Amino acid sequence: MCCVGGTGSCSDAGKSGACGAMLEEETDQTYENVLAEIQSFELPIEATLRSVYDDQPNAHKKFMEKLDACIRNHDKEIEKMCNFHHQGFVDAITELLKVRTDAEKLKVQVTDTNRRFQDAGKEVIVHTEDIIRCRIQQRNIITVVEKLQLCLPVLEMYSKLKEQMSAKRYYSALKTMEQLENVYFPWVSQYRFCQLMIENLPKLREDIKEISMSDLKDFLESIRKHSDKIGETAMKQAQHQKTFNVSLQKKNKMKFGKNMYINHDKIPEESSETVLKHSLEEEDENEEEVLTVQDLVDFSPVYRCLHIYSVLGDEETFENYYRKQRKKQARLVLQPQSNMHETVDGYRRYFTQIVGFFVVEDHILHVTQGLVTRAYTDELWNMALSKIIAVLRAHSSYCTDPDLVLELKNLIVIFADTLQGYGFPVNRLFDLLFEIRDQYNETLLKKWAGVFRDIFEEDNYSPIPIVNEEEYKIVISKFPFQDPDLEKQSFPKKFPMSQSVPHIYIQVKEFIYASLKFSESLHRSSTEIDDMLRKSTNLLLTRTLSSCLLNLIRKPHIGLTELVQIIINTTHLEQACKYLEDFITNITNISQETVHTTRLYGLSTFKDARHAAEGEIYTKLNQKIDEFVQLADYDWTMSEPDGRASGYLMDLINFLRSIFQVFTHLPGKVAQTACMSACQHLSTSLMQMLLDSELKQISMGAVQQFNLDVIQCELFASSEPVPGFQGDTLQLAFIDLRQLLDLFMVWDWSTYLADYGQPASKYLRVNPNTALTLLEKMKDTSKKNNIFAQFRKNDRDKQKLIETVVKQLRSLVNGMSQHA
Repeated sequence: MCCVGGTGSCSDAGKSGACGAMLEEETDQTYENVLAEIQSFELPIEATLRSVYDDQPNAHKKFMEKLDACIRNHDKEIEKMCNFHHQGFVDAITELLKVRTDAEKLKVQVTDTNRRFQDAGKEVIVHTEDIIRCRIQQRNIITVVEKLQLCLPVLEMYSKLKEQMSAKRYYSALKTMEQLENVYFPWVSQYRFCQLMIENLPKLREDIKEISMSDLKDFLESIRKHSDKIGETAMKQAQHQKTFNVSLQKKNKMKFGKNMYINHDKIPEESSETVLKHSLEEEDENEEEVLTVQDLVDFSPVYRCLHIYSVLGDEETFENYYRKQRKKQARLVLQPQSNMHETVDGYRRYFTQIVGFFVVEDHILHVTQGLVTRAYTDELWNMALSKIIAVLRAHSSYCTDPDLVLELKNLIVIFADTLQGYGFPVNRLFDLLFEIRDQYNETLLKKWAGVFRDIFEEDNYSPIPIVNEEEYKIVISKFPFQDPDLEKQSFPKKFPMSQSVPHIYIQVKEFIYASLKFSESLHRSSTEIDDMLRKSTNLLLTRTLSSCLLNLIRKPHIGLTELVQIIINTTHLEQACKYLEDFITNITNISQETVHTTRLYGLSTFKDARHAAEGEIYTKLNQKIDEFVQLADYDWTMSEPDGRASGYLMDLINFLRSIFQVFTHLPGKVAQTACMSACQHLSTSLMQMLLDSELKQISMGAVQQFNLDVIQCELFASSEPVPGFQGDTLQLAFIDLRQLLDLFMVWDWSTYLADYGQPASKYLRVNPNTALTLLEKMKDTSKKNNIFAQFRKNDRDKQKLIETVVKQLRSLVNGMSQHA
């Protein structure tokens, strides 16, 4: 019906149908190829399947249809194949079932036949093998017995050698080797095993030497590491023994009723014995706990090595090696640590290592023969002693703490006593202790210098007040003060010294105790200890305390009142020196009347301090006077005096009166000297004020005012501000001023000029030069004041008189100069 409509339409439709058919055929061919590839089991098939799905939109559906059709075709082929072969398979199974019965019967018959055959031949085989084996064994036994009878002793000895080697009994092994070589090996020398043994013996000997030498090295390393423990043990033993001996000595002394006094406190004899008993029991317990050197060190490696090298004939090599290694260890032991001087543990470790070293050497010396000799140990000890002394001398010089120096001394004493117990000479160590003692005293002096400075800083420099009997007894217990007048006074009352005096006295005693601690255990006599204590105490008094006192006296803030109290304090400290001597005598039991007994230099020490304080009093008093004098404000041109003394001078006199009242506690000569020095200085200051070169003019009114001030000074001197002056001795301090002022007040120049140079001159103390200087100042003032009154006859006569006197004085001064 489509073709009816027109020719063109049919043609196009035909072409389209043909194209579609061709495309469908190509698609089917593609699917056939894909299925063929899938059935070929070539993996992977991902690319093949991907090509199916990537070609056309509905490819999956079409492919599944093709795949189903292919599966159906294969199923049909399988069914045909099974139908074709089924009958043959059934027939084969039927024939197998028929044959199975016959096969089982045949298997049973074959098995039974084989069993019977095996049973029949087994007995024959067994008997045959037994015969062969017995024949061989019989022949071998005969041969072995013959050879073993010859080799068995050798093998037994060699086995014994191996056991000895395994048990490290090398000395016995060497003896066994000698027996093998001399007795057993000649019997079996033809055998190869014997040659192997013979060749192995030198190697065994070398092994023994190496092993023994290795053990010796281990031993040397061990004692190097444990030398401090060995030394500590030895030093403890020596210390315990010494403590025990000292305790016995103290106990014997107590039996004679000897008592000890410390700070006036008596220790009862009974309680002391109880304490001593407990201390001895504790020492015994501690002594049991202390191990010996043999307990700490196993010396067997040394003995074994020595015996082994002796057997091997190489004893000299061993001795040289041992001594060489021990000398190296000695040098290491003697080398101190750089910071050894900082703590006592550093010194203790140094000493214990050295003691441990020489204790081991002493033990080796006594238990071995020839390994070390006395000459060797003495040489080693002398070398070590020189090094020890040099090290201690160098490191102890850095010690600034007296407690550390004291502990060092105790360590040196224990060190020396320990080694002395082992037979080593230690005299040089005790000589070194005397050097360290001087250093210890220096550190003590420095420490006590700080103590004294602190005491002086804390002192209030006023008499000690006491309000009751208890306070009085406390002060008396600290300082030996005796004053019956003070005891009779009622409370409250005052000690004349200040708080620093009992404190200083106590500290001096503490210093003596500290110095005594170093003198203990030095193996010195009581006389030598007494001499050391007195010398060190003298150094404390003459150098340390004296220096502290002088520095204190020179301090700017120390005033006159403090200086007065310092003089009083030094007086009482000087009186207490005899009690310090008694204190030392009670400690050492050496009488002061003994020949060559050193005396304490407290008298000179405190006397020098008092002189310095007195000089400082004079200086400060004069400075105070200068301060008052600087306040003077004279009107040197005044025409008439004020009629009363100057205010600054009255203040100065009142100040001097109050100060001299404080001086009543001073020794009389000190107060009188201070008073005379003050008056002389005041007189000199007033004279210098008149003669000052900057002062050009002085009026008669000023001279009269100045005369009033000098009169007050004379009245003060005549009032006896300090008792003890005879007559007008104190007034003579102002005699120069008095005669000079009298000369100007009376204007008696004719008498002065006429009597000048005569012993009985009224103005003997007036120097012409002084009079000339003052007169010239008055002449200038007269000219200025009388410039308009020069026509008055009296003024003209006075001016002429002044000029005449000036000329005469100048002539007198010039004549004195030419004569001189």
